[in-house]
Amino acid sequence: MTIHITGDAAADQLLSDDPFALLVAMVLDQQIPLERAFAAPLALRARLGGELDAAQIATMDPSVLGAAFAEKPALHRFPSAMAERVQLLSRVVVDRYAGDAARVWTSATDGRELLENVKALPGFGVQKAQIFVALLGKRLGISTPGWAEASGPFGEPGSFRSVADIDGAESLTRVREHKQAMKVAAKSLAAMDAPSKARVARRS
Repeated sequence: MTIHITGDAAADQLLSDDPFALLVAMVLDQQIPLERAFAAPLALRARLGGELDAAQIATMDPSVLGAAFAEKPALHRFPSAMAERVQLLSRVVVDRYAGDAARVWTSATDGRELLENVKALPGFGVQKAQIFVALLGKRLGISTPGWAEASGPFGEPGSFRSVADIDGAESLTRVREHKQAMKVAAKSLAAMDAPSKARVARRS
């Protein structure tokens, strides 16, 4: 199966072929457009001399990696912080999985273990880990028993909640619409709660 997220065939092919590139993209998917995050591994590979290798990055001079992230156009809104996080990710992949990023999921016997493996990676909270598990199941066809249950609502078939549901331009638009609706709902809820919080503050 092939990933179709960025709109760039070469970037998408790298994500489909290289498990470490996919993990890096997921780490970078924060506070920037998702297409930019998932296209970044291809650009990073070029800036590192044509190779995206966990062992190489794990031992790299942090200033060199930081410079690769900061080179214009920067790979992220926060290039220094994300370069550090990707290096931490690389070290975990090397130390726990002998440099083979795919073992994060191929070594898991069930969905629960898979989710725990992903959650233990730098930059992965519970929700991001669930989304990544759903991405593996929906876009790469992993067969780990219980992956859909482990990914929570993001594993639901036919949903448009996250990057796991993107297989082209139309689904990308629908995912964006869903995220925007969630933001609007959250703002409305916060506005409704504000008067209650003000009353409590006046009483105290």
